Formats: sequence, C-alpha cells, structure tokens
Amino acid sequence: QVQLVESGGGLVQVGASLRLSCAASGFIFSNYAMGWFRQAPGKEREFVGAISWIGGYTSYADSVKGRFTISRDNIKNTLYLQMNSLKPEDTAVYYCARRTSRSTVSSAAITAYSDWGQGTQVTVSS
Repeated sequence: QVQLVESGGGLVQVGASLRLSCAASGFIFSNYAMGWFRQAPGKEREFVGAISWIGGYTSYADSVKGRFTISRDNIKNTLYLQMNSLKPEDTAVYYCARRTSRSTVSSAAITAYSDWGQGTQVTVSS
C-alpha cells in the first residue's frame, strides 16, 4: 500500500530555513511525479511545488518561488522541500503527494494527485 510520511516540520523564526522530507514506500518511487501542498488554518489546500519523475523539471507557486526548492532522491525514495526565508504566511500543514498511476510529469492541480501523506506542521513566528 502506498505510504507517504512527512517529517521535518517545526517552529521557527521569520527568515529561518527548514527542510521537509517525505519518505515514500509501497510503490516504485522513481516512476511517479511528486508534489508538495500546504494548508493553513481556515484556508484551502494549495499547491507549493512539484517535481517530475526524474527530477529534471520543477514548478512552484508564485508565493514560494525563489525561496523554496523541491528535490527528490530516487535511491532513498524520499521527496524534499527546502524552505528558506520563511514568513509567517508560510505557516501551514505541509503535505507530500503522489501523482495518479503512471503519471511521470509534474502538475499543480490537486486533482492530479491520488495519494497523500498525513502532513507535517510548519509554524513561523515573528
């Protein structure tokens, strides 16, 4: 069964950096494009970034572009999200997600992802 487990969240100050990880299992990780999403209190889940199956193509939401970097290690079956220059508005639960079966290209659409992790909390205080 597909499992995605996020980790690395925590409480940090404005301007700090944080690296999130998503450990994947139950499928051939290298065959799927992956994405990061987040959901803040009272808001809808939103796209953060996505990466192609190999890792050569990435895309980001405008709100995080230039600050966040998505990457993957297909040997370790792990997805990463490096977050720099964190802002209070980055506070949210962050989720990693897997594209639908046989999907190898990235997408910003929530509907393009079929499997989700439980999320990890990121809190940025001023």
